[in-house]
Amino acid sequence: MATKNFYPVILAGGSGTRFWPRSRRSMAKQVLVLDGNESMIQQTVARLQPMAPLQSFWVITNQDIQAVIQKQLKALPKAQIVAEPVSRNTAPAIGLAAFLLYRDDPNAVIGMFPADHVIGNQKQFRTDLELAVKIAAAGENIVVMGVKPTRAETGYGYIETGDPYKKNVLRVRRFTEKPNAERAEEFLAAGNYHWNSGMFIWSAKTLVNAMREHLSETAPYLEKIAAAFGTRKFADTFAELYPKCENISIDYAVLEPRSAKGEHSSNLYCIPADFGWNDLGSWAALYEHHMRGQKLEDGQPEINVLECKGSYSLDSQGSYVHAPKKFVATIGVKNIVVVETEDVLLVTTREHSQDVGKIVKHLQEKKLKNLL
Repeated sequence: MATKNFYPVILAGGSGTRFWPRSRRSMAKQVLVLDGNESMIQQTVARLQPMAPLQSFWVITNQDIQAVIQKQLKALPKAQIVAEPVSRNTAPAIGLAAFLLYRDDPNAVIGMFPADHVIGNQKQFRTDLELAVKIAAAGENIVVMGVKPTRAETGYGYIETGDPYKKNVLRVRRFTEKPNAERAEEFLAAGNYHWNSGMFIWSAKTLVNAMREHLSETAPYLEKIAAAFGTRKFADTFAELYPKCENISIDYAVLEPRSAKGEHSSNLYCIPADFGWNDLGSWAALYEHHMRGQKLEDGQPEINVLECKGSYSLDSQGSYVHAPKKFVATIGVKNIVVVETEDVLLVTTREHSQDVGKIVKHLQEKKLKNLL
């Protein structure tokens, strides 16, 4: 059931370097089929579609994959798949969407969604989202979907929650950046910390006002770009002014200074979500996602996830191999990751798969553009 004045804004500007070599500039993670039969961004749109008509969706992406996204999301208005001329992180991206939507619908409520998340329980996701939209529409409120932590994860930002606001909603005390292992253990033990999912809900008016307050130099540029949307001047205005915007995340730009006002004055709220969230941040995370629901007996070795034309395994466990055109044989290996493309072979371990992005930095330094 569609929710009135609700506009999903999907951020699809990242390059997904930790999914190299499958993720490239021209075929980034969010347009890859990593799970199921649809790309990550197609799945994102599909689970949000019951909440809003396709004409209400917006995508902020980059010029490298704009055409691919237009092809994958043919039902979305092409003009609403907006390609940044340069990358400026999440604050200018979602801020631009706020100015665009506020101009056309002063009552617009925006949901900000990364394009590359996996949600296990979609019905629960939409139930939580409906609650978030109601809170966001009721005033100058900002709602974040916080995920109940299941482990001491160092790869996510955290939300420290405070007093209850209403049923299934908590006030936010502060946002905390990615912790070290010791602090992550403390957060898990404390019980009032949640993973920051990167999904936020707010009215366009709330976000426009927040951008003007906390990013006072960038906000006028975004307002001018939005004013030119739909005219012949848009492309030139976008290309001229957007690079002048501050390169900063929405967390640093708006959420942290807002939380500094105190949990009873910031109008920041967290919905502790339990809908099977995974941000698929690495090859190891993708392996773990494939393993979800697999029930292993005590002492039973982890199974292999082999995406191939046939396979044979002997004394091998816990490995992920992507070689769709080949027969794969694994003997005596454990917890490895092997990914084959037409021009690259990646060999690493699940433990070190977070470091794959360092390969991309090396390729950039060596100007090996054909591998990026």
